[in-house]
Order: sequence, then structure tokens, then C-alpha cells
Amino acid sequence: MATITLTTDEFNALIAERDAVRTERETLKGQLRTVTVERDLLQEKLKAFLRQLFAAKSEARGTDQKDFFLNEAEALAPATTPVAEEVEAEGIEVAGHTRKKRGRKPLDPNLPRDIVRHELPESDRICAHDGTVLVEIGVDISEQLDIIPQQVRVIQHQRVKYACPCCDESIKVAPAPGRIIPKGLLTESALAWVVTSKYMDALPLYRQAALLGRFGGDLSRTTLAASIVKVGQAIQPIINLLRDHLLDADLIHADETVIQVLKEPGRKAQTKSYLWVQASGTGPPIRLFSYAPGRGGNHAAPLYAGIRPGTVLMSDGYEVYGGIANAHGLTHLGCWAHCRRYFVEAEAVIPKAARGPDQPVTQFIAAIGELYAVESRARNLSVEQRQQLRTAHSRPVLARIEQMLLRHLHTVVPNSLLGKALHYLSTQWPKLIRYADNGSWPIDNNLCENAIRPFVIGRRNWLFSDTVGGANASANLYSLIETCKANRIDPYGYLVSMFRALPYAQTADDFEALLPWRLASPTI
Repeated sequence: MATITLTTDEFNALIAERDAVRTERETLKGQLRTVTVERDLLQEKLKAFLRQLFAAKSEARGTDQKDFFLNEAEALAPATTPVAEEVEAEGIEVAGHTRKKRGRKPLDPNLPRDIVRHELPESDRICAHDGTVLVEIGVDISEQLDIIPQQVRVIQHQRVKYACPCCDESIKVAPAPGRIIPKGLLTESALAWVVTSKYMDALPLYRQAALLGRFGGDLSRTTLAASIVKVGQAIQPIINLLRDHLLDADLIHADETVIQVLKEPGRKAQTKSYLWVQASGTGPPIRLFSYAPGRGGNHAAPLYAGIRPGTVLMSDGYEVYGGIANAHGLTHLGCWAHCRRYFVEAEAVIPKAARGPDQPVTQFIAAIGELYAVESRARNLSVEQRQQLRTAHSRPVLARIEQMLLRHLHTVVPNSLLGKALHYLSTQWPKLIRYADNGSWPIDNNLCENAIRPFVIGRRNWLFSDTVGGANASANLYSLIETCKANRIDPYGYLVSMFRALPYAQTADDFEALLPWRLASPTI
């Protein structure tokens, strides 16, 4: 075999070339790993977007948790109501088990009833055996629900004039009744119907105009919109009082959602504006909506001006709320529902074949479910009993979640969905565990999200506000509607009464008497 003889320079050149190849190979391996991670992250994002578009929105994992975990309000769709409702009635005892009696839901006994008697003709009231006249011994009753369509009518106000028959110096006219909209076209009942139809039933104004047109009410959408803006401005004193009561609460929930305003000076129609939502957790139930052109701290700060130090603030992890809590000396609580949502999104992109109890994300979701199971048991307990239950059962679960967090925080890609979930849990941890210190503090911000949901459903129908004045009016009217619902008060009945009384209110006590829980009695 021939021997190859290399000079020192040639040998060194080969070594250098080998090292260069190795370096290039390692570089390529690093680039391949980077590309692979980027591909996996993009695939994960794609799966998340597809799930957001096409998959079911519920986060419930079983019947025992379905009432606790609600989707972000933006992801919720209006529920449909079946035409014929089958309900469970009283049970019938049968040997070995209780059989559920099923049937049609009985009609509300409080509804007015018109009785229609169906009698046999006199010729048929004869006994076929002995010819005796039959006598009434009872009735078979069946009921049907009847609906009277909207009735549009005109209220004609005639102000009688009086004059002296002897001279022309004394002419008097009966004063005009007070109106919430001076010289307004719509009565207080009509205004309340328009407001509740839009802000409670999510019926856009153009549909309301078409509906009224079928019954003779020829009104344009512009007229309805102008009336809503004026009513929203007229009720501002009531909204101011609601804010005063809200800021006196020991616990306040906070959240925000998007609204689009087309004609806002200096801003494009596509620019996002926001409705900031505040809800009282103690005292009279209050739900307040406030319009702002942005989502920064400068827009949120005026909403909390005058809040008492030491008040408890419940919110998600948006940093603006942390700034508000620090500025006013508030006790800031984190929302476990928001935290869990990140883990649910991370689990959703994992292939079903790879899912299981060994997955870290599944373990986190299960542990959070244990926290909510404790809250379910404590729902009807006193504050002291709830605190004892949390100390005995929730704190050990929180300690276990913290151990899992420390074990997995630095083992996953930070930009992955699981990485984001762990990062959120880590940054919010002091606020998330704070609820366990007091039995009166909530575990999540679902109370506020429940108040936002009707607005989000309505927004899918009417899409946007035309002007800033319309957005402010919508915020005020949503505040009254949701506050009525929170107090179990019929919004329509309250609005009719308040609209009639508001023009005559002069003092602070007069306006105070018009608050929902003072003017109306609970009806729903």
C-alpha cells in the first residue's frame, strides 16, 4: 500500500478544513433547531387560530366544572332557546329508583288569563239512559300562550287654555308635563322599549324601525338614535351617583372590552376604542360601563379617582390595573379563570393521541380545578367557614401548583402557548394566591365578565357606535340595564318609572331616590 506523505503545511490545512466543516455542521444543526422550533411555534399558533375560529368555545371539562369556567366575553355567542321546552318536574317514587316525570313547562301563574268556556249545546246535555238533564261536575283545563303584538298608538296632549270673558288680560294654559327629552317625540314607555330592545335584547335600531313600521310606527333609525343619545345624556346624574356608590364598595371588579366608533375626531374609523367595566363586589350590585378612546392608564385613572385606599381590586393581568392598585394603595387580586384559560389554550393544540395525565398542562388544569371544587363546596358557607375551608384544602393545592411552576417554568419554549401560560402564572402568582387570605374575596373575575357578555352579544348585531356621544350614551344605558339585572329588577319597568320621575328631580335626595334598588322592587 502506497504511503501518502504530507508536509506540515498540508497537514495543517486539512486539520483547518476539518474544523471548518465541523463548525459549519454545528452551525447548520443550530439553525435547524431554530427553524424547527419556529415551525412548531407557527404550527401551534395556527392550531390555536383554527380552534378559535371553528372549535367549541366552552372551557368546561365536565359537568362538575361547567358553571365555573366561562370563556372570555369576546368569544361567547348568544345561546339559542328551544321552541318547545321540556323540563324536569317533581319526581315520582318507583320501587328501586326515582323516575323523573317529564312534560311541558307550566305557564307562568302570574300571567293574566282570559277564560274561554267550551260547553255542550243544550240538546246534548241529556242522559242517554233515562233522559235526565246533565249537570256540571267540573272542567278539563288546558292552557295556551297567547301573544298580543306590539301596539303603536299616539298620546295626544291637549293643554286647555283659559281666558277671562270680560277682558283680554288674563289668558292661562295648563302647564306641559315634564319630559326626559324636552319636546321629544317618544313617550317614556316608548323610550324604555327602544332602550331595552337594543341594550338588553341586542336588537339594532334599524330592525326596531322596521318592526315598528309593520305596526304603523313610521320612525327612522336616525330618530331612534337621536332619542337614545339624548336619553343617555339625561341620565348622567344617575350614573354619577352609581359611581359614587361603586367607589364606596370594599371590593371592585374591573375589565375592559373593545368598541368601534366611526366618527371620532382625529381618529380613523378602524381604530379601537374601549368600554371600561367596573362592578361592585360588596354593597348594592352596580355595573358601570365607561367609554374611552384608548386602553392606557391615562384613560383608566379617572374611573378610580376618589377610591378609598385599602379597597380590593379584582382584575386580569393587564398591567394598567397594577398601576392603579399601586397608585391608590389597593389590594390587588388576580383572576384564576384568566390564568386557567392560558393552560386550556395550550392543551387544545396538543394532539389528542398525546394528551394524558402525564402532560404538565393537564396537571395544571386539574390542580386549578381542585381550587374551584373547594369554592363550589364553600359557595353557601359564611365568610369564616369559607376561609377555614380554603386554609385546609386550597392552600395545599396552591403549594403544589407553585412546585409544578418552578419545575416547568424554564423547561419550555417561552413563546409557546404553554410557555406563555407559565409566564402568566409566574408574574401573577402573588395576586393569584392572595384570595386565600380572606374568605370574602373572590377567586376570579367572572362577575365582571358576566356583565360584559350582553354588550359583546349586542355588538355582534349593531357592530359599532356612530359618534362619541352615541358611545357615551350606550355606556350609560348599559350601566342601568346591567345594574337592574344584577339587582333582579325588571329593566323595562324601572326605566319607565325613572324616565317619568327624572324631569322632576331637583335635589341630591331626589336623584338618590331614582337609583334602581330604591325606586323599584325586585321582580326577576
